[in-house]
Amino acid sequence: MAGSSHGHTPAAWTGVIIAFIGFCVAGAFMVMAQPVGFWAGMGIVLLGGVVGAIMRSMGLGQPKHAHPVHQTTGDRAEAGAES
Repeated sequence: MAGSSHGHTPAAWTGVIIAFIGFCVAGAFMVMAQPVGFWAGMGIVLLGGVVGAIMRSMGLGQPKHAHPVHQTTGDRAEAGAES
């Protein structure tokens, strides 16, 4: 994955940061025994996924044709020869 820049896009970073904030909120409210706050944090986690998907659809994610899974063997050899 490191060679394919997997996840190194504005969409991925934004989605993960929002989801991390949601996990922190949910964890804090879980310790404080406040179910409403916990579920609000879980809502923030879901919001991170939605924001990431919207940003990817806006073109801020990794294009599918650049991902190694979507390349044939010949495409990978050509890409390796270019670098």
